[in-house]
Amino acid sequence: MINTFATLGAVSQNLALGFSLLTIILLLFYIKNNDSRLFISGRRAALISAALVVIATMVLARELIVSNFNLEYVAHYTSRATPLLYKISALWAGQAGSLLFWVFILAIYVLIIIYQNWNSNQSLMPWVIIIVTTIQLFFLFMTNFITNPFTPVEAGIIVADGNGLNPLLQNVTMAIHPPTLYLGYVGFAIPFAFAMAAMITKDSSANWIRIVRRWTLVTWLALGIGILLGAWWAYQELGWGGYWAWDPVENASLMPWLTATAFIHSIIIQEKRDMLRVWNMVLIIVTFTLSIFGTFLTRSGIMSSVHSFATSSLGPLFLGFVFLILVSSFLLLIYRLPLMRTTNRIESFISRESGFLFNNVVFIVMCFAVFWGTMFPVLTEAVRGTKITVGAPFFNQVNIPIGLALLLLTGIGPLLAWRRTSKARLIKQFSWPIMISLVGLVVLLLIGMKGYILISFTLAIFVTTTILLEFVAGIMARKRRFGEPAPLAFWRMLRKNRHRYGGYIVHFSIVLMFVGFTGKAFDKEIEIAVRAGDKFHLDGYEFELAKISTIERSNHFAWIAHLRVTEIGAGPVTELFPEKRIYFHRDPDQRKRQPHSELDIHTTLMQDIYSVFSGYDSQTESASFKIMINPLVNWVWIGSYIFVIGTLFALWPQRRKQ
Repeated sequence: MINTFATLGAVSQNLALGFSLLTIILLLFYIKNNDSRLFISGRRAALISAALVVIATMVLARELIVSNFNLEYVAHYTSRATPLLYKISALWAGQAGSLLFWVFILAIYVLIIIYQNWNSNQSLMPWVIIIVTTIQLFFLFMTNFITNPFTPVEAGIIVADGNGLNPLLQNVTMAIHPPTLYLGYVGFAIPFAFAMAAMITKDSSANWIRIVRRWTLVTWLALGIGILLGAWWAYQELGWGGYWAWDPVENASLMPWLTATAFIHSIIIQEKRDMLRVWNMVLIIVTFTLSIFGTFLTRSGIMSSVHSFATSSLGPLFLGFVFLILVSSFLLLIYRLPLMRTTNRIESFISRESGFLFNNVVFIVMCFAVFWGTMFPVLTEAVRGTKITVGAPFFNQVNIPIGLALLLLTGIGPLLAWRRTSKARLIKQFSWPIMISLVGLVVLLLIGMKGYILISFTLAIFVTTTILLEFVAGIMARKRRFGEPAPLAFWRMLRKNRHRYGGYIVHFSIVLMFVGFTGKAFDKEIEIAVRAGDKFHLDGYEFELAKISTIERSNHFAWIAHLRVTEIGAGPVTELFPEKRIYFHRDPDQRKRQPHSELDIHTTLMQDIYSVFSGYDSQTESASFKIMINPLVNWVWIGSYIFVIGTLFALWPQRRKQ
């Protein structure tokens, strides 16, 4: 039996598919006949389709909250004991719900772009709406005919309670991480649509870039935040002490972020110098394609990952859609190639244009390295019948040098001038950063640093120096010109050029993250089994298991360890309380009981003490722990906050002059 609300959701989803088709037909007739009534009708149909998707999504969310177990999806991903927050996050926890949520985000974006361009960009908008509606149509086909979230349970079956959400997903971060990723993944459809519309309408200007620049930054920021939240969740929840494992689905989110970063840098050159038109088209095509490809990796089942869904029939359809996007986009680009060419060229190897271009090349090389490492096991299995696994060592070996090259370019780029950098400017701009970096290099050598650790910290000093000198130069210029005191000059300098200095803040955040990444080389770890009263040591700390207590909560049973931590020769540091939980512990079927380790971390600016309660043997009263000392890891999270602040600052609108 299925209730009225669920029927409303299913019907809304069906009608959204119909109105999407109607939108495309009406707008194609408008383009052919140039009858404005057809454009108005097509635009209205697009708005109705988007609104129906919103209704369907809200209905599914409502059914999850009220625990309508007559729907298969609700019964599979929630239970009566599931907390409200995780009932809501179950919306994107499964295959069918997550695809509907994908369309929901796109529908919101469609409503926004139509509103923003109600009376502007009339030549581009029909094609923009057609392209985004075609993307919406593909996903609506999936949710209507392949994996429908409103499918009722089999006739005659009464579900008293649902399976509940996976314990790993019952985490506040995981309630935020997937929607933020979706905002990024789906958001790239908009600049892609404007780029395709520009080529179709033979608009070779940078107009489409000006339209989507802020949109691209917001989308790029959302995807970046999603990636960082995923890293935070992995560090806080999975219990292996790291935040990035080069997991295939992690890589799937990183690849479009890398190409989008290249695109954001590259469009600056097109706006400033009317160059790299074709390259920018390639970048946005590849970025959007990688977004769909990432969705394919998550849902096809071809990759083994903690993030992916089970094997399903969606894989071939997604792969076909990926090829359709690539083939149609590049055929259009080839057809419009004579129109896209420009006579402007890079005038000097030592110029800001060259710096941006090298930056682009390194981003693309890293993206290709990640793509190759991710897909290599699948390709070898398809060709040779044997899967050759590519693990973290390969990715680290390849990407650490590339990452260091990117860090270097982050420092060099801002010091170069447009068109050509004179010898005098080179000496003036690079003297202090190089001297300070050399001093730092000597100090690091004296304290025993070597290898990539030495290079990373030295480059961090170099880039930080270049950024600080840019801020100092700007402040001094305002003091000379306007006679302002330094604090006022600093504030007005930031307000006058938000985009430039916001970019510098983002660059500084990357430096801090690299410091945190490099700290991974100093990690210490121990795995040990102890009983109450036992002590053990790691990296200058003494750990004592004081006791183990138990507690039964609404949806799990837990053993709670009480660990006292003392720094040898310095005294008590902290107390840690990691837990070993059993979810669905009351279920008579032991196969449905799910063990989970809830870790505890003592955090300081320079290091984390990371504790995982791995297991408990009630017969011997012995508890197993993994303890890690993770230096500098907090600089990854500090850098993440500054990354968000810098991007938001760059996005903040300038105050318009009266």
